[in-house]
Amino acid sequence: MRAKLVVFPIKGKNWCFSRSIDPAPSEFSSANTPSTVKELYKKISSNSKPLSANAELLIDFVSNKMNKSLMGLEKAPEGSFKNKLHGLGLRLLARVTPSEILLKSITKEVTNVQITYPTSLNALLVRRRLRQIALRGTVIHRKYFYGSVSLLPLTTAFTVLPLPNIPFFWVLFRTYSHWQALQGSEKLLQLVSDHSQDQNSIVSNGKEPEHKDSECGTKNLPNFKWVLEPSNELEDLINRGHEDGYLSEQVISDICNCFSLNKNDVLKCRDLV
Repeated sequence: MRAKLVVFPIKGKNWCFSRSIDPAPSEFSSANTPSTVKELYKKISSNSKPLSANAELLIDFVSNKMNKSLMGLEKAPEGSFKNKLHGLGLRLLARVTPSEILLKSITKEVTNVQITYPTSLNALLVRRRLRQIALRGTVIHRKYFYGSVSLLPLTTAFTVLPLPNIPFFWVLFRTYSHWQALQGSEKLLQLVSDHSQDQNSIVSNGKEPEHKDSECGTKNLPNFKWVLEPSNELEDLINRGHEDGYLSEQVISDICNCFSLNKNDVLKCRDLV
């Protein structure tokens, strides 16, 4: 599976790194994740895969349960306790950084990345910055993952209270999130690191090297781990207008619509830098 990443300056010398929305992988993952504890036990007990694969299945099961619970709280009446819990959950989720969101999107199914960037940026600098994000992510999210795991036993003490154990579920979510980001960091670092010229390629002017057969530039890239694709369209959108040194919300909306990006994540990237 190929991940399409979009890179562009968003505020001063700071860049935004975001992945194009592709709902197919998440839908596929949800379809293969058990929906009940009985199904989970049956799948794990009959699974001959290694312990790590069963652990991933358990984590996906818990994650789906948490997502469904959050969606259920969203439907609660306005002003009710459940509705306030939903608002609290959204505020906590808003604290997740854009880089973590990007790294979490790089799943184990990703085999290569297509990196789209404006023509004014240097191609090698784009790849170098992406590699730095991946390398930094392996350090940060490994540290926070172990920290979150150590907090799980402490937050279980709140189960004695006659209220939902919000601290436990939040720490559990952060544990899962950091684990996902760590896996994504290691995968992305593997993909964008130099191995050999036969495995990697820089695409100039939207075309592949001449020795590769392709009718439409980067549509068929089975043998390339990373591909850099300069975009005149992205360059034109960025040059359309700035506000006090950063991209205006209208320009960001146009970029998100054109390259299928999540606008909230991009705006968060602009506001956090």
